[in-house]
Amino acid sequence: MTKAVLVEVRDENLIIIFNRPEIRSPLSVFVLEELSEILDENASDANLKKIIFTGVGDVFASGADLREIANVAKNSAREFAARGQNLMNKIAAARPLTIAAVNGFCFGGALDLALACDKRIAAHDAIFSHPGANLGIITGWGGTQRLPRLVGERAALEIFLTAKRIDANEARRIGLVDEIAENPLEFSLANFHAENSS
Repeated sequence: MTKAVLVEVRDENLIIIFNRPEIRSPLSVFVLEELSEILDENASDANLKKIIFTGVGDVFASGADLREIANVAKNSAREFAARGQNLMNKIAAARPLTIAAVNGFCFGGALDLALACDKRIAAHDAIFSHPGANLGIITGWGGTQRLPRLVGERAALEIFLTAKRIDANEARRIGLVDEIAENPLEFSLANFHAENSS
């Protein structure tokens, strides 16, 4: 079975790769727990300069596994949301610079993850969306707080309430991403230093 998450160390950089593009690399409970463990092991490493998240092919990642959401009982919904919230908070609080090198589709909870990073670099064909409005759900992973701070309330509400898809150029225009690059991962490795962290 294909590993959902790959980890690569390159110089003083930790690269976390979402590796199931054929199913849009969902942030399932298993993936969330694996990411949490990776961050617990590395987020305070004084020798680490950057933690970079990226995907494979034309997919960065998507949100929670919809099959898992469908099976969430009323009494466990808070715990389900808290798992994602805790991960995003770990990313936001990590000592190394955190970068989302968005190589393609970045939907739902994956957008929340990108928002939790210090920097967001998009490929020219990257697409961003919070599709929850079309599914009758809304993110519980912190995106409703982080997105308005980044792009303003008006743009954030449009993204949340219309589930519109935003291309890289529009994402750059509204401040959702910091840069557009041919290869977001290589750009992230070559640029930025820890002092640029917000």
